Amino acid sequence: GGRTGIAVLEQVRALPARDAVDWSAVELYWGDERFLPTGHPDRNETQARQALLDHVPVDPAKVHAMAASDGAYGDDPDAAAVGYAEVLAGAARPEDHGDVPAFDVLMLGVGEEGHTASIFPSSPAVYESERTVVAVRNCPKPPPTRISLTLPAIRRATEVWLMTTGESKAAAVAMALGGAGEVQLPSAGARGARRTLWLLDKTAAAKVPHAFAPPVA
Repeated sequence: GGRTGIAVLEQVRALPARDAVDWSAVELYWGDERFLPTGHPDRNETQARQALLDHVPVDPAKVHAMAASDGAYGDDPDAAAVGYAEVLAGAARPEDHGDVPAFDVLMLGVGEEGHTASIFPSSPAVYESERTVVAVRNCPKPPPTRISLTLPAIRRATEVWLMTTGESKAAAVAMALGGAGEVQLPSAGARGARRTLWLLDKTAAAKVPHAFAPPVA
């Protein structure tokens, strides 16, 4: 979800190479979702379907969206979070050693204040150490109610790709790469088990610490 993530899906849709992908082998889960009715334009699922999923032959049984506020759990985000945690646990294999499948790649955005998924600075979700999925209330950005993977669940992914653009994100990116704590800056705590990749444009990377800058030839 988010502007950057949806823009990436739109670019994939436009690529001729998209038809070389075996979409029947692709399985999709969500890192977070805005707890809104089915089909609402602000839902990450709605945007992802419009950007890409409705235009490629992905297996519907392998698209695991988070519940909507008019779905099976009604207007109960806590129940919806528990339900999604059960979906993840059911998909985990013995070799995953936990209640979350080891995602090949988990793509996340980064907010101006350093949030990722729907984990905001100093929020209850950032302190969660046991559950894999939580309901998030009183978000500082609308809509206020969401469902999100927790940092322990995010860190089970083989690779985590953090993608963001724009000058307004430069300070958060610099702080995350400069050693900020995850309570202050949740995106700093989003790490892959094998690799963490930051994908930035020039303006978002403008304040990146020198240690991360490529050497000058």
